[in-house]
Amino acid sequence: MLTREELKQYNRQITLPELGINGQEKLKAAKVLMIGAGGLGCPVLQYMAAAGVGYIGIVDDDVVDVSNLHRQILYSAADVGKPKALTAKQKLELLNPFAIITAYQERLTSDNATRLVDMYDLIIDGSDNFPTRYLVNDTCVSLNKPLVFGSIFKFEGQVSVFNYHDGPNYRDVFPEAPPADEVPNCSEIGVIGVLPGMIGTYMANEGIKIICGIGETLSGKLLTINALDNSMNVFEIAAQKQSIPKPATTEEKPAEIANEEISMEVLKTWMAKTPEKVYLVDVREDYEFEDYNIGGVNISLYELNEHISTFSIDKKLVFVCQTGQRSKMAVNVVKPFFEGEIFSVKNGIS
Repeated sequence: MLTREELKQYNRQITLPELGINGQEKLKAAKVLMIGAGGLGCPVLQYMAAAGVGYIGIVDDDVVDVSNLHRQILYSAADVGKPKALTAKQKLELLNPFAIITAYQERLTSDNATRLVDMYDLIIDGSDNFPTRYLVNDTCVSLNKPLVFGSIFKFEGQVSVFNYHDGPNYRDVFPEAPPADEVPNCSEIGVIGVLPGMIGTYMANEGIKIICGIGETLSGKLLTINALDNSMNVFEIAAQKQSIPKPATTEEKPAEIANEEISMEVLKTWMAKTPEKVYLVDVREDYEFEDYNIGGVNISLYELNEHISTFSIDKKLVFVCQTGQRSKMAVNVVKPFFEGEIFSVKNGIS
């Protein structure tokens, strides 16, 4: 039951016929676990708390750094050096005194993942590294918990909903993590400060829709947003029904994906012997392609949907990128709609 004060606080939201008192009561009863209280975690936490989510857990072992402030706007200069999880908890309690906030000042690991995830209804992943993302995904799959995912890179962001109503999971889009030495971070390549806010609010919106059972979620879809040119794309994702490793295991590669990967040597052999039977597509951005390429046509990953109908099933469709990650994603994007042979060049042109 909502108190008189809660009815006043959430009045503008309750007025929505799609949500109403029933939806607001679902929000109050909901238990949401936020992985990471950084760039994505800040807007997600603020909007989930403001929306009236009754129980919120925050997992983060980091402290506020001055370099965080341009994008992690839940914090101020006075918070530098303080634990993010605890500081976020204190600020969210000021925003909504009705919410019960629990701070876990610890890193998510294989030792605590099951315990923490099992206590909550919905998991939202705002982590910034691949090991944690796979751990969160695999734990959610094993415990049958829906997962809202978001990521940011320079000017681009992605949002999706995984493991929801028998929908795809994270590994259906990204079967395996790239090598650690090929993954740049924000300190190396930078990120525009407003991007976490844009992506984080989308993530919070997906969480609210899942909790209230309203609207259409991004389950089975990957939303990409480019803040530099204002482009947005939605890719269809097909569940591969592949086996999920035990939580925290990322080394094992699904056999299906392995069969769809070829080495650069294999590609060169195909191109030398039967070039007419190979259709090579470089899925990097045009400026990357112009800087250096190994031939083929240049179709950005974010524009693939518009070209699927042009691919001939009589040729081997081969995707390539810088490190092999975007090309693997291209395989998963195109595969549900393409009946021919399709491959990704392992490790890319690097």
